[in-house]
Amino acid sequence: MTYRTAIAAAASAGACALALGAAAPAAMAAPERAQDKGMVSVFHGIPGMTVDVYANGDRLLSDFKPGTVTEPQPLDAGTYDIQVFEAGQGPDGKPALEKQVKVTEGGNATVAAHLSADGDPELTAYANDVSAVKSGDARLTVRHVAAAPAVDVRAGGQPVFKDLTNPKEDTASVDAGTVNADVVLAGTDTVAIGPADLNLKEGTSNIVYAWGSAKDKNLALATQTFDSRDAARGASHAGAGGAGIVPNSTGQWLTWAAAAGVVTLTGVAGARLAAGRRD
Repeated sequence: MTYRTAIAAAASAGACALALGAAAPAAMAAPERAQDKGMVSVFHGIPGMTVDVYANGDRLLSDFKPGTVTEPQPLDAGTYDIQVFEAGQGPDGKPALEKQVKVTEGGNATVAAHLSADGDPELTAYANDVSAVKSGDARLTVRHVAAAPAVDVRAGGQPVFKDLTNPKEDTASVDAGTVNADVVLAGTDTVAIGPADLNLKEGTSNIVYAWGSAKDKNLALATQTFDSRDAARGASHAGAGGAGIVPNSTGQWLTWAAAAGVVTLTGVAGARLAAGRRD
């Protein structure tokens, strides 16, 4: 495999501001003076916590399970009150996470609910590069969203991304084809996740999330794939050799949006997660 144009980028809730929006069709009014729409996907990477997601009091997602990546969907620009409850606990109970979020126009992003390196729940917004890929190539991005130390990501036993820490990401343009990948503790041969076969098709942008908790021994991979030749059509789920990807069964209820590069987090409620709510 030939690796080109390696890029390292950090995306955290503090360094990269977050924009998240959600609305159920015919369930809630669009914000006033709605402008152009953006696109966003949502990744749930908090182990042991199945959730329901609400926006302005309306339920958008039911039984949203860890390891799930939603399809990208559009939403009008505006501000929404997003609440995440343990499944069946909302909307009158105390949310596990709550944010006042502002959706801005344009772009493509994924919002990840995940654990920090220390095991605390947090939200991170990542800009998805869905630009055209050179003929014969695919784009590979790895995002470290696990409660785990620094890792190396290997392909065919050779390190591709080194010393990756939560919540950073690395990206490279690679030859299209099937890659046998694993995740090891940085500077060692100790396998933390995998191996898994990744089918990197020509012209696609492939995102791999390393999520879970090293302490709880539930580290796993989840994948998200965009066809960069027609990114506006959304994402498909690429297999990851036992990564346990679960397509969102209630995706038709969900519209999420964010601007990839002008993502804004509002409100001071912060993320709240009772210790007893996470295995």
